[in-house]
Amino acid sequence: MSDVKQELIKYGKKLVETDLTKGTGGNLSVFDREKQLMAITPSGIDFFEIKESDIVVMDINGNIVEGERLPSSEWYMHLIQYQTRDDIDAIIHAHTTYATVLACLREPLPASHYMIAVAGENVRVAEYATYGSPELAKNAFEAMKDRKAVILANHGILAGANDLLNAFNIVEEIEYCSEVYTKAKAIGEPVILPHEEMVLMAEKFKTYGQRVSKENK
Repeated sequence: MSDVKQELIKYGKKLVETDLTKGTGGNLSVFDREKQLMAITPSGIDFFEIKESDIVVMDINGNIVEGERLPSSEWYMHLIQYQTRDDIDAIIHAHTTYATVLACLREPLPASHYMIAVAGENVRVAEYATYGSPELAKNAFEAMKDRKAVILANHGILAGANDLLNAFNIVEEIEYCSEVYTKAKAIGEPVILPHEEMVLMAEKFKTYGQRVSKENK
């Protein structure tokens, strides 16, 4: 899984470079569906210091099969998605500023901008639980059903897609939409797009604007 490990390191650095997280805040994983293995970033190591040998590989039951480091403390929040969903093979969790503002307010992100459709009709807030706990993983899973992203109460954002490129794109877009929404709320009450329009956006997004990784070209 050398290529996968390099991708995890690349996008971990990119989270910091694009100001989508700080320090060691956040974690990333990729699931090899054929081998039923998850590669995930280690716990507590700066994204710019992570080496391939630091990436931890776990099986579908949560056993470490490769690596000497401890996996991210939130590894189960990733694994539960891979265990139960067949449309997600990469996950990114980050402490983005504006999505975390909503997280601290425990306020979901409504359809105030059509780009929210990259994640679904809206982005729900998962009930609060201590970081790294099984309860947080389960709460995130429930709130992310039929969605590609979820806001973690008093914590941050979690997003998943078919690969890291698209998972990163979802984090970027939802953070942008969160920033616009919170700033609009400071002036007045944002106008929310109707359900019918978001259904149309979901259909259009199946072909328009879909990012394709080099591996899938």
